[in-house]
Amino acid sequence: MASTMIPYTVNIKLAARTLTGTVNLQNKTAVDWGWQGLIAQGCHSSILIIDPNTAQTIQVLERHKANVVKVKWSRENYHHSLSSPYSLRLASADAAGKIIVWDVVSGVAHCEIQEHAKPIQDMDWLWAQDASRDLLLAVHPPNYIVLWNGDTGTKLWKKSYAENILSFSFDPFEPSNLALLTSEGIVFITDFSHSKPPGSGGKKVYIASPHSSPAHSKPAAAQPTGAKKALNKVKVLITNEKPTAEAVTLNDCLQLSYLPSKRNHMLLLYPREILILDLELSQTVGVVAIERSGVPFIQVIPCAQRDALYCLHENGCVTLRVCRSTTPSPNESVTDPEQNVQELVYDLRSQCDAIRVTKTVRPYRVVICPVNENSAALVVSDGRVMLWELKAHASKSSSNLSSGLPPLYSPVNFCGTPLRQNQKCIPDLSLNTMIGHSLISGVDSPRPLADQQEVHLKFLLTGLLSGLPLPPFSLRMCPPLTTKNINHYQPLLAVGTSNGSVLVYNLTSGLLHKELSVHSCEVRGIEWVSLTSFLSFATSVPNNLGLVRNELQHVDLRTGRCFAFRGERGNDEPAIEMIKVSHLKQYLVVVFRDKPLELWDVRTGTLLREMAKNFPTVTALEWSPSHNLKSLKKKQLAAREAMARQTTLADAEQSSVESSVISMLQDAESKSETGQGISAREHFVFTDTDGQVYHITVEGNSVKDGARIPPDGSMGSIACIAWKGDTLVLGDVDGNLNFWDLKARLSRGVPTHRGWVKKIRFAPGKGNQKLLVMYTDGAEVWDTKEVQMVSSIRVGRNVSYRILDIDWCTSDKVVLASDDGCVRVLEMAMKSASYRMDEQDLTDPVWCPYLLLPRAALTLKAFLLLQPWGDTFTMDISQIDYIEKDEIKGLIQEQLNSLSNDIKSVLQDPNLNLLQRCLLVSRLFGDESDLQFWTVAAHYIQSFSQSCQPSGSVPEGQATAEAPQSHLDICHDTLCESSFFQRFQLERVRLQEVKRSSYEHTKKCADQLLLLGQTDRAVQLLLETSADNSSYYCDSLKACLVTTITSSGPSQSTIKLVATNMIANGKLAEGVQLLCLIDKAADACRYLQTYGEWNRAAWLAKVRLNPAEGSDVLKRWAEHLCSPQVNLKSKAILVLLSLGCFQKVGEMLHSMRYFDRAALFLEACLKYGVMETNDDVNKLIGAAFVDYAKLLRSIGLKQGAVLWASRAGERGKELLDELSQTDGMGPVSSPSEEEEKDIE
Repeated sequence: MASTMIPYTVNIKLAARTLTGTVNLQNKTAVDWGWQGLIAQGCHSSILIIDPNTAQTIQVLERHKANVVKVKWSRENYHHSLSSPYSLRLASADAAGKIIVWDVVSGVAHCEIQEHAKPIQDMDWLWAQDASRDLLLAVHPPNYIVLWNGDTGTKLWKKSYAENILSFSFDPFEPSNLALLTSEGIVFITDFSHSKPPGSGGKKVYIASPHSSPAHSKPAAAQPTGAKKALNKVKVLITNEKPTAEAVTLNDCLQLSYLPSKRNHMLLLYPREILILDLELSQTVGVVAIERSGVPFIQVIPCAQRDALYCLHENGCVTLRVCRSTTPSPNESVTDPEQNVQELVYDLRSQCDAIRVTKTVRPYRVVICPVNENSAALVVSDGRVMLWELKAHASKSSSNLSSGLPPLYSPVNFCGTPLRQNQKCIPDLSLNTMIGHSLISGVDSPRPLADQQEVHLKFLLTGLLSGLPLPPFSLRMCPPLTTKNINHYQPLLAVGTSNGSVLVYNLTSGLLHKELSVHSCEVRGIEWVSLTSFLSFATSVPNNLGLVRNELQHVDLRTGRCFAFRGERGNDEPAIEMIKVSHLKQYLVVVFRDKPLELWDVRTGTLLREMAKNFPTVTALEWSPSHNLKSLKKKQLAAREAMARQTTLADAEQSSVESSVISMLQDAESKSETGQGISAREHFVFTDTDGQVYHITVEGNSVKDGARIPPDGSMGSIACIAWKGDTLVLGDVDGNLNFWDLKARLSRGVPTHRGWVKKIRFAPGKGNQKLLVMYTDGAEVWDTKEVQMVSSIRVGRNVSYRILDIDWCTSDKVVLASDDGCVRVLEMAMKSASYRMDEQDLTDPVWCPYLLLPRAALTLKAFLLLQPWGDTFTMDISQIDYIEKDEIKGLIQEQLNSLSNDIKSVLQDPNLNLLQRCLLVSRLFGDESDLQFWTVAAHYIQSFSQSCQPSGSVPEGQATAEAPQSHLDICHDTLCESSFFQRFQLERVRLQEVKRSSYEHTKKCADQLLLLGQTDRAVQLLLETSADNSSYYCDSLKACLVTTITSSGPSQSTIKLVATNMIANGKLAEGVQLLCLIDKAADACRYLQTYGEWNRAAWLAKVRLNPAEGSDVLKRWAEHLCSPQVNLKSKAILVLLSLGCFQKVGEMLHSMRYFDRAALFLEACLKYGVMETNDDVNKLIGAAFVDYAKLLRSIGLKQGAVLWASRAGERGKELLDELSQTDGMGPVSSPSEEEEKDIE
């Protein structure tokens, strides 16, 4: 068995890889966590790809020449199929203005983009991916935005602005909105499109620094305290006029971001406060301020699933703040509902531990998982990445009263559906399965439901990646692999660091094996004395006599035991220059700067010889690979045989000669048994300052001086020697290499013209005569047989870093330490290259379907979605009829095995219904488009199935009473139920009213109230207009009009006529208001749509119209979204779902060739009984199921194909026959693959 194993294990494959260290300041903003589930982080000019679940670096991308300043994963907001597969795409930008789009799995640059040579300020992929999923927007300094096609690298358009652009933020609700943060304020762009650059210069607003706007100079009557004060400060913040120079001393706004949790809200981050703006009013509606003694903010990330903010503070602490619900808690008595809404309050709900901040260690950036929003990764400047996970635990309700915060409750639903009895669930799956949504008064009951628990949130550190410390480094690879040590060999690399510790890395996995604190000062050199122990030396800073403290330590890796090898010696003596261990690891030479060398026995730790004072000064030294161990072993064998003979023969026959030999050998034998072993004879050579070569032999404790070879006139002072087999190589300070062939007694000098030869090392492996040479400006590999150079790297020519140390790690790979803080394992050609991720040997398996081939990823998805197979739930792909190469099957099985046990048990739980399964799988795949579709579909399929069932007949296992809690979160905006949406808008106007600070604001509030039908409040606001205002008369008349409107025929027709005239003459908003006053909101919506105000029309339909009228308006909107010039079909489908037009949704999905989504959706509709059955529907179902069956056949899942074809009734018969015929054949390519083309 062992003999058959050898060919596989001898070749220990070490992947070329980069071990990284501290992060450059320019890398500060270069980190991103993608929907694909991986983190990308810039480190100098490389990019690390990190798997946050296992805390492993799984890829390092090298191609940039300058520091990486931005990295962005592409979005996954599109339907995935064979033609648009799951793939890992990353864009990275550097300080020299180059953008590279990577195919991360293969480590290849897909395309490179260059416009200017300045650092890219900001960059992001467009999130609306219906038209194209390859568009990338970048800010090229100082003031250009350029839209690129990230697939081909072509420039679509370029636009310049008046001010310098610092960063931008896309509106997550409206793809045509973009906000730029500039050096002077904010520019809002409302006509962003991929087809042409924005037309205007955008709407500029200026940020008056919150501490200097004129609003604070109010007379100091009653000075409010604390938070109230902070709020007054920011009353006037956004102005359309450019503020005066003294008002804006410094625009210290650190960041601007749209809130993905509610439409038209934005946050601005200042070091000591976060401002929440309502953009409809350009008005601050909430402030998160830090007390005087608090730690300032660096960054904030708003969540989408809940109205919550992750904040990073200057001490590295990550805090989570959740927006407080507006419903009063049950024990408060509400005297005045108006008092209820004062402002948006974000309560601190959880915080993690801070880090120790020093000059060199400070927090840079935090990123959160976009899929689940419950884990955060903090990047620290010293190269650490800390992975924090948010955990929720239920608690007794009394505990929260002490903190004074209203309690948070767990949600009722899991994956979009109320949990059944004893159904398994994962409470920590994502942020919206941990805490319920913020309640809204008037819709939600303030008391929790029976099965809601109060929860507390806590951060847990679940992973830590640490980098190398600051350079310089010294490297030494452990002894090479041989046939003898093959069974227990580990490729370990020891890295000595400037702070005295030695890091030992396992190069198979690239992970830190041990970190040992060995010395108190910089490690100068390391020599291994076995596979598990090494000697290392360090020297302190010299005193005024030039003397130092030398530390020479022996370290045993297995136990971590470490002792001073030279005992008490080492204080106040000249510095150690080098240590050299002999080939058999018997002897050690220690060379000092101005002191004769010492010779030690490594095995016993004894000093064999300290050379005399007149001993020559050593400039270079090397042990010979030849020794007499073999002949000694032969003698030993002979002795054993002789001893065996001696006992059998009679004494008389013994010759006297033999006995003397035997006694000598018995002596040696007893020594070897006591463990001292036999001492073989070994030699070393060294050169003195004149270049003379000395030869010294060591055997046991005798040291003999051998022949001397006079200096070679062509060489300068010898700096290093290397010896292997019959080749000896000398390198000097002038860059000459001298190759000696000892057998043929020939020498040959080669000038390299590279200056001082710092180090030379032969490669391991029998007969391998490659030599690695290190110079001050790089390194070279030479072939000593042919005496010619094989490869070379040079600073400034093909790399940007300086090389500090070199070694071989296998017979064909070298390892280099460089001054950018990295240690690189490279092929002999020394080209820095990324590696293929699928060729890597990872310690822990990584769940990431994106690493699979496109086809295999789709198979894996279908395998999880279509459970149970037959009647069994299984996580073993070999148990189903799946035609595919074993290698690919194995990779899919590895992915399945890497899922956590919690997830596996939920996926195999018979209680998990189809909708929950679809949602859970789209979450596991990080599929943004799927997740959004199934969230809305699950909600409305259930809500319509509950409304269309007579109260008696509820399918078993479902909640009877409709839970009052179950409405879509407000982050779905106009897709929410009308009642809920209406309450939310009313609260919002109330908040705007409290916060208004100018006539403009008041007017906007009054307009909103009129549209919402709140006439009494509107009249109050209209009457507030002061007499010296130019609109005083107008507003007063309007107030009279609003109060006196009666529903008499003539007044209605007059008003309607006036309104239509107004609209015709360009006063759209005013006309719409009048129509709303006389309850003609449906007409108002139609006018808004005619004039292209589609979003406004949808908003108005939601807040004012009854379901039937509203549904018409929204259906027209859906049609508009499908039109080729708008091309937002995915949004149209969501709108139709919210209206319950399930048949239309099924037809659209099928016509767009989303076969998997169409079939599963129709299946869910049938299960919940929300689709009438008629001929059209049956036809659609048949077609959809047959196409899904063909898709399953094309990805090898024949068993699934048979099942869906049989469900398709008549339409599936033909396919079923085909499937039964192809039983013995391989996978058949489906016709749909060839036909795949865009269908409008």
